[in-house]
Amino acid sequence: MNEDNEDLDPGKVAASLLVGVGALLRRVRQVPTGGGLTMPERTALSHLERSGPTTSSALAREVQITAQAMGATLAALRSRGLVERSPDPDDGRRVVLTVGEAGRRELRDKRNARTELIAQALAGGAFTPAELEQLAAAGPLLDRLAQNI
Repeated sequence: MNEDNEDLDPGKVAASLLVGVGALLRRVRQVPTGGGLTMPERTALSHLERSGPTTSSALAREVQITAQAMGATLAALRSRGLVERSPDPDDGRRVVLTVGEAGRRELRDKRNARTELIAQALAGGAFTPAELEQLAAAGPLLDRLAQNI
């Protein structure tokens, strides 16, 4: 096996991707981008946006935290008008949570700030045009990879 084939070994590619993507995510999360969401609040709000209307207990299971911790997080989000409660249409005894307009705006602002942070790093001269092309091609591939896991 020559060196080129070794570079394409799925195990080595997977390890390299995990290191690179992990480092990027940690760094982006560490840099303050403004806004007042704590990490648990941001996680809950993001998951709630992706999953759609759901219960507090189902959301807690999804993000793998206790129902009590999720309840406290959601109470803080509700008090700021970021999450809305309504009766479950299938079971009036339960409450369904949804992301309110203010919550969607908060998430959009946070995403825009992170996108701008990465764009500034890409425009800073640390990457050649060829490397920028490779990074542009990597985004959709990483998304497809995530869909196949």
